[in-house]
Amino acid sequence: MSRLDSFIRRLTAQRDILNAIIDLVGEIEGPVLEFGLGNGRTYDHLRENFPGRRIVAFDWEVRSYSASTPAAEDMVTGNIRESGQAFLGIGAALAHADIGTGHDEIDAVTLTWLPQLMAGVLAPNGIAVSGLPLEHAELVALPLPEGIKEGRYFLYRRG
Repeated sequence: MSRLDSFIRRLTAQRDILNAIIDLVGEIEGPVLEFGLGNGRTYDHLRENFPGRRIVAFDWEVRSYSASTPAAEDMVTGNIRESGQAFLGIGAALAHADIGTGHDEIDAVTLTWLPQLMAGVLAPNGIAVSGLPLEHAELVALPLPEGIKEGRYFLYRRG
């Protein structure tokens, strides 16, 4: 499969999972956290699907389109591993992380801290969606929506 086709399938899986959990997340109190703002596409999608919900985005720096950039109080810049620690216990209804690089050695380092961060920011029964697998005792894998290949994107509930 070409890298373009792989990219399209990953983004389609991301969108389909986020769309499938709208009602599920709607039942849970708390903010939405977006780890990896990038250009703001997913942030914009979250904002559209969770109107009125606080959405906090994290990234090294702001590089998003102005229309897809959170207000200053909801934009956290710097190292996500470090800046995210201040949000442990916030009780997020949803935490989404699309910060994988596709480089196994870099992603292996990310996986030493990302599962703990995701579990730590979620409310009980909160939902985690990630481009990387999250191995953590408090995160229970949920079935993916129909049509999404296992391993393409990941969905969990905090137990």
